[in-house]
Amino acid sequence: MIRVWKSARRAPAAAPPYALLSYLMRYPEDGLELAAAEVAALPDGEPREALERFLAASGEDVDSQVRYVATFDMKRSVTPHLTYYEHGDTRRRGVALLRLKRLFREAGLPVADGELPDHLAVILAFAALAPDGYGEAVLAEHRPALELLRGALHRSESPYAHVLDALVAGLPALKSEEHEELVKMAADGPPDEDVGLEPFGPPEAMPTGARR
Repeated sequence: MIRVWKSARRAPAAAPPYALLSYLMRYPEDGLELAAAEVAALPDGEPREALERFLAASGEDVDSQVRYVATFDMKRSVTPHLTYYEHGDTRRRGVALLRLKRLFREAGLPVADGELPDHLAVILAFAALAPDGYGEAVLAEHRPALELLRGALHRSESPYAHVLDALVAGLPALKSEEHEELVKMAADGPPDEDVGLEPFGPPEAMPTGARR
């Protein structure tokens, strides 16, 4: 697996396949061949079936690195950086990134140099290694963004939609307030910068639901 963190802890044995999902959502420097055995080792269920669909679709005659760039680097509507969906390229996004970095550091898992903490692959790696509840809390906070990304991938018929399907299959169903936020974010799109606002200080609160 690609190492994201400067330090590492083992994920609980019963945890969802966050580490595998993180590997698949990163730029495929080594191709995807290493993932096949790990997918085959998963228990029967929707996550395994979704990842088998991903590997089958990714086996087509397209370079995996070219596909990744074409999927995630060409359109802002299909970005793995989850804070973008809510905050766009505004100062609020900068605050959200600082907040994630602080949370990861306090959990003993500082982000490696050059990584942005809102990249889905980084969040999934955090979920795989963090103390119980931390990763799930971060994913819950960004659940509408996950659904926006998943929908965009399905509309573009990207194989990566199956990776998001595998992730969502292991998450709780959307709450009514999350669905309302999803509808609003989809209708409004990412915000523009609010000119003239005073800079925001980094918030103190961590995601609700994280357990020490």
